[in-house]
Amino acid sequence: MLHEEALTAQIIGAAIEVHRRVGPGLLESAYQACLARELLLRNVPFEREVSLPIEYEGIQVDCSYRLDFVVAGKVVIELKAVDALQKVHEAQLLTYLRLSGLRVGLLAARSTGAFAPGGGTSSHPPSQVRTPGKSET
Repeated sequence: MLHEEALTAQIIGAAIEVHRRVGPGLLESAYQACLARELLLRNVPFEREVSLPIEYEGIQVDCSYRLDFVVAGKVVIELKAVDALQKVHEAQLLTYLRLSGLRVGLLAARSTGAFAPGGGTSSHPPSQVRTPGKSET
């Protein structure tokens, strides 16, 4: 099993390749399909559109949370068909990480198509969230 850093490097490389080939402006579903294909070509294991129920009072409740990708059971990927990522997108990813128990997430907007510049990785604690085009605080 790959270490999280090596895994995120592979994911970022795949996303950069997708953006290089198809460019900006596609629908989120198109980027998802292309990224899925690129991850397959690179033999990176993933699940797509992963349902994320929550537990309330001892019962699993399906709240229609859907993670775009979970890679190797370690990394959540969220793709957004927006020109710029907003705080709400970061909050969504952090919610997914908290509910899933995973520590690492990647977030990308169609304008960059990749998780760079600026890293784009998000890992707990929430103060360490980085998104493309923003400096770390």
